[in-house]
Amino acid sequence: MTTRAASQRQAALVYNPIKVDETRLRATVRDLSKMAGWVHPAFYPTTLEDAGQLATAQALSRGVDAVMVAGGDGTVRAVAEAMAGTGVPLAILPSGTGNLLARNLGLPLGDPSDMISAAFGGFTHAIDIGWATLTRADGEATEHAFVVLAGIGLDADMIANTRSDLKRSVGWIAYVDGAARSLAGAKPFRSVYQIEDRRLHSTKVHSILFANCGTLPAGIALIPDASIADGIMDVAVIQPTGLLGWLGVWRKIWWDNSVLRRFRAGRRVLERRGRNASVHYLRGTTAEAAASSPTPIELDGDEFGEAVRIRCRIDPGALLLALPTDHPVDAL
Repeated sequence: MTTRAASQRQAALVYNPIKVDETRLRATVRDLSKMAGWVHPAFYPTTLEDAGQLATAQALSRGVDAVMVAGGDGTVRAVAEAMAGTGVPLAILPSGTGNLLARNLGLPLGDPSDMISAAFGGFTHAIDIGWATLTRADGEATEHAFVVLAGIGLDADMIANTRSDLKRSVGWIAYVDGAARSLAGAKPFRSVYQIEDRRLHSTKVHSILFANCGTLPAGIALIPDASIADGIMDVAVIQPTGLLGWLGVWRKIWWDNSVLRRFRAGRRVLERRGRNASVHYLRGTTAEAAASSPTPIELDGDEFGEAVRIRCRIDPGALLLALPTDHPVDAL
């Protein structure tokens, strides 16, 4: 990509007007763009018909030098989908309920000024992006990007059962209510899954998660070894049996991953403990799962209807991020 003088560069802001203070955000972007010596920025609000892919494509066709995205996880996912492989830097301005990608990257979640300035700063770092091909019951197949994780089964059902009004009032805690609604009638489903081209597994599961990175809100480490820049996808197979099985899931994800792993003594305890039968971790660049009947799907916390098959792959280094100049990247 040709580097232009600052006086000729332009940034674009793609934003969800429902999730942000539109007037204040646009003013801040204009002011910081002027301070950086860039030309007047271009603004592209998302709509009910366009989650962000079309708006981003329009910005890129304009020849902008950087794109900023402000909105929920769905807006970030849509913009990232349109920007994958373009080489144009993307600055993420955390604005929604979960801010899943921003949390995994360790970005500042408060005042967006630091991330707006990052769009003009020139410090970039490439991360992986995931792609999920969903096959519906009628055979129709569509491909969509995800930047955090894709899931089939109970996790998608939880998201579908989360009340939007509760999300607006209490934030990510609303997912707890969705989980309670789903767990009451949760039943495993028969799935056949495969990682890379290795042997097929056939078993009953509650969820299969395909992760590009592994941290959820409140510091919950769903998949603690997942890296967003290693070219590898981490897969979690959730298959508890009865109440004790669900306690095993809780112990693994909350206590083991999110608490014990943070301390040397805790890590020694985990090394001596046997395998947890309720959660299995696998790794590869591609993975596929098929269900015996149409099953709910979610991508980055948004429900994507039902499918009978999901095939996920990792696209290494396909998304170029704009980051603050002092932002650590070694741990990504």
